[in-house]
Amino acid sequence: MTRTIIESQTKTTVIGFDEPFCVIGERINPTGRKILNEELERGDFSRVQADAIAQVAAGATVLDINSGAVFSNKMAKDPRYADNNFVEPALMKALVECVQEVTDCPLCIDSSVPGALENGLAAAKGRPLLNSVTGEEERLEMVLPLVKKYNVPVVAISNDDTGISEDPEVRFAVAKKIVERAADYGIPAHDIVVDPLVMPIGAMATAGHQVFTLVRRLREELGVNTTCGASNISFGLPNRHGVNNAFLPMAYAAGMTSAIMNPVALPVGPKAIAEKKAAIEAAGIILPADLDDETFVKLFGMGSTKPRAGKEMEAIRAANLLLNQDDGGAAWINFNKDPDAAVQGGRANRRAGGRRRG
Repeated sequence: MTRTIIESQTKTTVIGFDEPFCVIGERINPTGRKILNEELERGDFSRVQADAIAQVAAGATVLDINSGAVFSNKMAKDPRYADNNFVEPALMKALVECVQEVTDCPLCIDSSVPGALENGLAAAKGRPLLNSVTGEEERLEMVLPLVKKYNVPVVAISNDDTGISEDPEVRFAVAKKIVERAADYGIPAHDIVVDPLVMPIGAMATAGHQVFTLVRRLREELGVNTTCGASNISFGLPNRHGVNNAFLPMAYAAGMTSAIMNPVALPVGPKAIAEKKAAIEAAGIILPADLDDETFVKLFGMGSTKPRAGKEMEAIRAANLLLNQDDGGAAWINFNKDPDAAVQGGRANRRAGGRRRG
């Protein structure tokens, strides 16, 4: 069986055909996150560390670290900051180091900048996953020597110099080309994790079927593990969680072994709580004066005021159970325990224990 080994200094994550589905947490990425981008520009890594902790708590077994920030304020004062080749190498090193301060979860080093990839590989303890190489000649010649030098696995994205094809046959051919070129460097197929590229189902009705077919071929014909940007499938659609929750177990059953995704359900904020309370009070319902926000949002099905595992993680845990990758169902049972109830139960036990000792 194909097994891709990713390691930190103390932990090992295995992506494999006979392994539970591997969740690669995507949150440490400034792209599209204005507040995080601004914080990184100021040298504030507190949100990065909080995101790392929350994703691991939610079930991520690998953390993707993307250094693609845009430092607009610094750029205005120093034109060097307009060049990602100047910004990302130092930022990647800092990101890897700060994440390793708070978790020993294995890492995925993610950048389009060669210097950032090498800095990330040098700073990471253990054996990280490198994200990524494509079928473009320039990228192959730049990334594959790094993969060989550091002896790490790599994500192979199925596009080349012609761009991203809508034809799954072309995407398979690109993946095959990358696997063959990697072999020329002495890089085995089990260290290649292919991303067959998930198209939005809202733009291409056959996108889901294409991915499932491609994943089966990649597994059976090339013997490689696979991954994807899971949320791409639902881009532009309403109720994206509903689509994602169906897609992930179906892709898993077709043979996909990992996904780059957000494992965390973001907390319910004060504004949403205030709006809901106002609507309830307008309906003539009187809330208890001592009702705390966490109890309130749970009571009205809003989620939680704390980061928790998201619905996609629920679907993956259920798929692990159904595909016999959850020994005795222990992970599913543990996933469905209320962490607050566990904390309260622990406190009650400690109080009871104190009384017994007295």
